[in-house]
Amino acid sequence: MLQEPVREVVVPDGQISGQIIGGAIRVHRELGPRLLESAYRRCLAFDLASAGLPVACEVPLPLVYRGLEIDCCYRVDLIVADEVLVEVKAVQTLRPLHEAQLLTYLRLSGLRTGLLLNFNVPILRDGIIRRVL
Repeated sequence: MLQEPVREVVVPDGQISGQIIGGAIRVHRELGPRLLESAYRRCLAFDLASAGLPVACEVPLPLVYRGLEIDCCYRVDLIVADEVLVEVKAVQTLRPLHEAQLLTYLRLSGLRTGLLLNFNVPILRDGIIRRVL
């Protein structure tokens, strides 16, 4: 039996973002608000991986200063399909500091698209911020 060659499927980051948001909504509907960020992160990673998306969790993010790579203990919650950076929060209110963190991580990672997801809200759509550099 002949096997077809494996083809890499390129999915635009807007579609990946949509899949991530869909996964986050599924997780939020099942778990609701008021859990720890780590629980939402792990459940979302599981949901996305189950849907066939490659997911990297708690990815170290070094800082490069004048050619020197410095491990500053920055960690990105999720990187999905090597395209979209996801920061998971479970806070009462998203603050400008959270968005600044997302933008800094995007700049340091070289990725263009980021999602900030706050699961501690009654309706998840009220806790989603998408940014594109």
